[in-house]
Amino acid sequence: MSVASQSVGRRERNKQEKLDRIVAAARELFAGHGVDEITTQQIADQADIGTGTLFLYAKTKGELLLLVQNAKYVEALEQGLADAEAVPGVLDAVLAIVRPIVECHRIQVDNGRTHLREMVFGDPEEPRHSAALAIVAQTEEAIAAALRRDDRVTEGDAATLAHIVSAVMFLSMAAGVNIALSVEEIVQDIRREVEVLLPR
Repeated sequence: MSVASQSVGRRERNKQEKLDRIVAAARELFAGHGVDEITTQQIADQADIGTGTLFLYAKTKGELLLLVQNAKYVEALEQGLADAEAVPGVLDAVLAIVRPIVECHRIQVDNGRTHLREMVFGDPEEPRHSAALAIVAQTEEAIAAALRRDDRVTEGDAATLAHIVSAVMFLSMAAGVNIALSVEEIVQDIRREVEVLLPR
């Protein structure tokens, strides 16, 4: 192995180690205090790096939150997919996918709402935002698959309905009037709205 390849390997390991420290620091601080209460300086200090180094990995607190929350969203989607497998009804399967996503965005409500805002209004070309949008697309594909269990729902209609369900879910989680609602109340709100969309 050449000295150059060893150097590149070490450099990449160091970069990954710093990123891991940044994510761990942001996760801990955001969970304890919320994204709006934490400064980038506090995250840099907790990760034991300079703020200049922090900004090489994420330019804003929103991007830092995406680093943390995107991973939780992926875990929630995986849980929802597993749960939906065991549920026979179409509506119940859709809600099985939705529930863990709502739960992960309600652990710390302000963080969840900020994550949703970053996904919707962030720069889709920025890698963290792009990753979040890819998770949303995977969520919609999963919901469409559940909707296609009903023979009356065509491929095209399933994709359109899944997009609407996704929008309903986002609005229910992000709306200011719903801040105090429990996970169950939000899921029931989504249930009522989705029920109207399904063929009768």
